[in-house]
Amino acid sequence: MKIEKTDVLVIGAGPAGTVAASIVYQAGYQVRIVEKMKFPRFVIGESLLPRCMEALEEAKFLDAVKARGYQEKFGAKFVKDGKICDYQFANQFTNGWNWTWQVPRADFDSTLARTVEEMGVPVDYETAVTAIEFREDGSSLTTVEDINGEKRQIEARFIIDGSGYGRVIPKLFNMERPSNLPPRKALFAHMQDNKRSTADEPNRITIIVHEKGIWIWVIPFSNGITSVGYVGDPSFFDQFPGTQEEQFRALIASQPYIAERFNDAELVFEPRVLQSWSATTDRFFGEGFVLTGNVTEFLDPVFSSGVTLATVSSQLAGKLVVRKLKGETIDWHKEYMDIMMQGVNTFRSYVMAWYEGTLDTIFFADNQDPMVNKQICSVLAGYVWDTDNPYVKNHDTALKKLARTIELRDIINS
Repeated sequence: MKIEKTDVLVIGAGPAGTVAASIVYQAGYQVRIVEKMKFPRFVIGESLLPRCMEALEEAKFLDAVKARGYQEKFGAKFVKDGKICDYQFANQFTNGWNWTWQVPRADFDSTLARTVEEMGVPVDYETAVTAIEFREDGSSLTTVEDINGEKRQIEARFIIDGSGYGRVIPKLFNMERPSNLPPRKALFAHMQDNKRSTADEPNRITIIVHEKGIWIWVIPFSNGITSVGYVGDPSFFDQFPGTQEEQFRALIASQPYIAERFNDAELVFEPRVLQSWSATTDRFFGEGFVLTGNVTEFLDPVFSSGVTLATVSSQLAGKLVVRKLKGETIDWHKEYMDIMMQGVNTFRSYVMAWYEGTLDTIFFADNQDPMVNKQICSVLAGYVWDTDNPYVKNHDTALKKLARTIELRDIINS
């Protein structure tokens, strides 16, 4: 069997894989990416967060992304029963980027992959990893198979697994663990948004509370198409019979604002389902490999954390791999996993607070504290590593305390 050699093998050509590949390649090392799918391919995660811009900048992707003319995003708007909570990233507590993009992911991911190829990193599409053998020194021999059934092996000094939902190394080495988040389901589609106006604020994501635990995303793109998705407990969707399109149309009709805007809108593709997406692993690294992006843990689409966790983990992992290749000893637990778990756990607290209704109390309260708004806005912008922010540092308790304070205040004032 043919054997190829590289310094670093990257599994997956999504944002996690390409950011890591670019950073390692810029340091002067040979990198090869293998990707199971043919690009372009569809995934969710279309509304980015400002924090990921730092990773895209370090990977030297910003110019290529800007050239695509994507919809700029300056905030996030939450709507419930006519009440509006509007977060502008320019008002965030943490210093950093205060805008980002809303992107059709098929085009966005293809842009990143094409850019890293133009740098000099080969990308083998429609090529699946079938086996990995790790040696005592941390080097590896990976068997891959292309779409024609041809197998070859890739010898590498280190592997970065950014395989996303494919979760290659966790599955091969029995590292997958169930998430502590309940299973949820999303039914979504892209739609021609002919009734969009400036009043609909295309420069942000809109999240509508449909009922407790059920919400709708509205993500406008610059091409006149808007992504619309319903998310909630799988049992919620059982009340809508028929095909996925019939279910989706019935859901559109059930929410007044969505119905008025999209009732007669043309579907760009048939509605799709994604469910039971939450998964994790007991460790994010091992001798000769590191896991990045969704392959570590994917939480929920509600706060658009997926691409941010993917790119930031790969930004950090790429730099650590470079140090490792230079002969440094890396404390992967302290320098990587502990840092990433800080971000994951902060987002997890907000996801749980969202579905429990705690964030409803906070988002739609009257007479909100401007400083608290700034601090929560920073989390929504992806700055979940800024422990100077009490709503990051104390993420597991601060939200519930704030909600109780608001509820008590409202009782006293009623």
